[in-house]
Amino acid sequence: MKRFIYIFICISLFGCTSQKNTSIWLIGDSTMAWKKPSRAPESGWGEGLKLFTNEQATIHNHAASGRSSLSFINEGRWQVVCDSLKRGDYVIIQFGHNDEKPDTARHTEPYGSFKANLDRFIKESKAKGGTPIICSSIVRRQFNEDGSLKDTHGDYIVASKRVAEESMVPYVDMETLTRKLVTEMGPEKSKEIYNYTSRKQDSTHLNNKGAIEIARLFVDEINKQQLDLSSYFRENNLVNNSISE
Repeated sequence: MKRFIYIFICISLFGCTSQKNTSIWLIGDSTMAWKKPSRAPESGWGEGLKLFTNEQATIHNHAASGRSSLSFINEGRWQVVCDSLKRGDYVIIQFGHNDEKPDTARHTEPYGSFKANLDRFIKESKAKGGTPIICSSIVRRQFNEDGSLKDTHGDYIVASKRVAEESMVPYVDMETLTRKLVTEMGPEKSKEIYNYTSRKQDSTHLNNKGAIEIARLFVDEINKQQLDLSSYFRENNLVNNSISE
């Protein structure tokens, strides 16, 4: 009897310790990606999202600078993520910034190859038992003379939403959320969240503070939509404005 109890306890303990946390996979471009220390204070909002994640989940940030939905696939980056997916995982997808670039290695058409690539991410994520979430691109800090922000993404935003609706997957309109935030901050104050320094005036990429604030917008929207993903995030007020190493 004692031997049976001992074996049962060992099996139970092994089962508990062998359980894996849910993985949250991020695929996208430089506005989401991890950055080398040499590029500080530049950061991506995928890094900020790590601060909001509780102990039940792990962020795997595979977003990469300069990549479009096309080059992310052609370089084998998507295959690495897809091969690693397990049932119950999440895949957060955000492309568009570089899909509009004219070079053949990256360029896609909004309602053609761009839409097809997003469809592929969705279908292959679902096939592995994952839950894909489509995000539109974050806004660039490019103001018009009247104080409004320029539309630099055009149909890529519309196409992202259309794919999500047609595939019936969650959609987070990061363009609208960030447009509201940056517009309210205005031309000067908004420099505080972009990689805008004395040596580099960068109105596309975020700094550490911006990475957290944009991640906060994402988490707030996930909570607002009452998606299952919300259970893997901590309370926003517990997150400060510094990205830990």
